[in-house]
Amino acid sequence: MSANIYYSHEEVYDLINKAGAKHQPCFFILDYDGREGVFVADPMAQDLSKLGLAFKVGAYSSDDSWLSASNVPPRIERIYPETEARYAERFNVIHSGVSHGDSFLTNLTLRTPITLSTSSLADVYRHTQARYQILLNNRFVCYSPETFVRIEGTTISTYPMKGTISADTDGADEILLNDYKESCEHATIVDLMRNDLNRVARDVSVKRFKYLDLLTTSKGNIWQMSSEIVGSLSPDWHSSLGDILAKLLPAGSISGAPKERTCELIAEAEGCPRAYYTGICGYYDGKGLDSGVLIRFIEQEGNEYFYRSGGGITINSKMAEEYRECIQKIYLPLKDS
Repeated sequence: MSANIYYSHEEVYDLINKAGAKHQPCFFILDYDGREGVFVADPMAQDLSKLGLAFKVGAYSSDDSWLSASNVPPRIERIYPETEARYAERFNVIHSGVSHGDSFLTNLTLRTPITLSTSSLADVYRHTQARYQILLNNRFVCYSPETFVRIEGTTISTYPMKGTISADTDGADEILLNDYKESCEHATIVDLMRNDLNRVARDVSVKRFKYLDLLTTSKGNIWQMSSEIVGSLSPDWHSSLGDILAKLLPAGSISGAPKERTCELIAEAEGCPRAYYTGICGYYDGKGLDSGVLIRFIEQEGNEYFYRSGGGITINSKMAEEYRECIQKIYLPLKDS
């Protein structure tokens, strides 16, 4: 195995194409900013401990027996959110753009300093649960429930997630399904992702619209609203898998619509690179693909930790509500919770 696993996006796309042409399994990560990616061929046959890498992508998990982790589940002991006034400045950049028609939906995110009860991201990785989990070399840990795209046979599917609510309130599921702002935001992202799939597939349709999943977190249960969009690929899609991913990025659910101008607004409002946060990870097994969006994310800089969280801004968004939502999304989905 090559000691180098870091490449440019263009190099990762090319490596994925070559792996697909040979039906060779591979694992990859692509950052949001389009600057860096990770690629590992035949990851299940590699000793990933030398790279400080562990992952779970759907049904596929790397060997994590090398991780040194405590038996005590970690906690987020304290968060240090930016002031509501500072958030309002960021929000106003986005809302002004939305008001002027530059964007219909923009995903605004925050980077919040936190303290953990552990000094090891391996503890967070070991004790959390999600469909997509990544631990990368003391850089970040991610535990995401959100699928980017899956490919089975010649069917490509995506599952945009927009809209959450605490499940503690009676009738919370119906409240979420009937919430005007959340429904508008969800419909916008479904339309965007349907258009994205039309760039790479034919016969694209919305198979399921606004269904709910119950997620367990360290702060209690939440309802998450999603939809399912499907399309058909040509039988020879394997050798162009990297090209397919390139046409779909960045993910619509964590950017917005229309993408190009929305990404410009994001850069102006957020003021710092997202790096791997809101990028994607994926596992190709030689037959199909499963990939996830890198949300629910803690990054490490030296001895400091930062939680990345965000939400969608539309013309109907209220600043104070969006600020609270960003803070509420700072949690650990612990296995024992």
